[in-house]
Amino acid sequence: MSSPTADATTPTGEPTTPAPPSTRRERVGWYFYDWANSAFSTTVIAVFLSPYLTAVAKAAANCPTVDDAVVCGEERLQLAGLAFRPGSLWSFLVALSVILQVLVLPITGALTDRTRHRRRLLAVFAYTGAFATIGFFFVTGTNWLLGSVLFVIANVSFGASVVVYNSFLPRLAGPDDRDKVSSIGWALGYLGGGLLLVLNLVVYTAFPDAQGLVVRISLASAGVWWAAFTSLPLARLRDPEPHEVVPATGSVLTAGFKQLGSTLKGMRAFPLTLVFLVVFLIYNDGVQTVIAVTSQYATDYLGLAQDTLILTILIVQFTAFGGALLLGRIARAIGAWKTVLLSLVLWIAVVGGAYFLPPGNALIFMAMGMALGIVLGGTQALSRSLFSQMIPDGKEGEYFGFYEISDKGTSWLGPLVFGLSFEATGDYQIAIISITSFFIIGFVALLFVPIRKAIVAAGNTPPRLL
Repeated sequence: MSSPTADATTPTGEPTTPAPPSTRRERVGWYFYDWANSAFSTTVIAVFLSPYLTAVAKAAANCPTVDDAVVCGEERLQLAGLAFRPGSLWSFLVALSVILQVLVLPITGALTDRTRHRRRLLAVFAYTGAFATIGFFFVTGTNWLLGSVLFVIANVSFGASVVVYNSFLPRLAGPDDRDKVSSIGWALGYLGGGLLLVLNLVVYTAFPDAQGLVVRISLASAGVWWAAFTSLPLARLRDPEPHEVVPATGSVLTAGFKQLGSTLKGMRAFPLTLVFLVVFLIYNDGVQTVIAVTSQYATDYLGLAQDTLILTILIVQFTAFGGALLLGRIARAIGAWKTVLLSLVLWIAVVGGAYFLPPGNALIFMAMGMALGIVLGGTQALSRSLFSQMIPDGKEGEYFGFYEISDKGTSWLGPLVFGLSFEATGDYQIAIISITSFFIIGFVALLFVPIRKAIVAAGNTPPRLL
């Protein structure tokens, strides 16, 4: 990968700022953290953990087996005087981990900007999440509480590590190369997560009589993968010099809390960056909702089998790899802002097309998954690089802490709209079409965000193309 040239200019004729000094070795190392942590997103969250942990919870609640299926009626799990259905456990855990991320991620960002040891901070969060994931191997029988604690630790650590990881991006590439670098990282993430998932599904299919053990091995393998490949970014990245160092007599944690308050006040000086963050919140909520409700729509309305859903997940993974690279290439030709706008039009088309899917037709559903994968990776990668252009120098961790919250902490609104639409109409087609509102509103709002002005206001040089 070549560094941007020193004599590049903006459309107004002003010289751009050359890229921060970074080497191909560093950028490749940075890419591989996406490759490393995506195993957690795919093998653990997307496929194996939810049904397995729910089955363990049902066993703990002594739910009876009816026609080879475990069916819970009045059986409940008990914890600290609270009683709840085993089937609700996963939703409660996701909600709890999201609440904790909302509290933890901004502090993580503040710490990231104020420490000389950014790689060490990445290592702490990454290895904590990875070893908690390896611990899923020991979740057996009725031990749902161990599995719950491990998941919350792993998911919060995952989010915190991504904040630190994203904060390296502005230091690795200048304005004109950042879309490319972000897209390659995101693409490799989808490829790595997909490859491990394929291996685990092959083993799962090959040993139908030992599926409980295979699931535990698969879950643990995601932690091993995460830990092993994290060694590459730790070895190749360099710690950037912090904008403001914590005094020797001070506590990094205390300084992080103080800086968080300062950041919240300081963000008011960059209202256009906040506007973009809100717009991203809107359309990304649509993205997360599509990911969250697709399996329900496919099962309850389209009547598709679990095998079809798993195959479609793999299709999405590998097409998202190509989609991130494709949209990254388009961004280099027309600019990231215009490419994200284009991707939102494609999202409207894909989700709108889901309204017309005929029940029982697996091939058309998988084709829709392919189209979804093409826009998924590119939308996320280019949104990240766009936002990085609007961050004041030295505040990367703090701002990416809030950015990651908008990714993890706000995806309740889309599922709520989906659920209310279905509750009001009893029609899954109406419920799925309601999600297009997030992309329509996001498109219109993003169209009117003065991106170049926002970048300049943050003290940065805009790329040649937006």
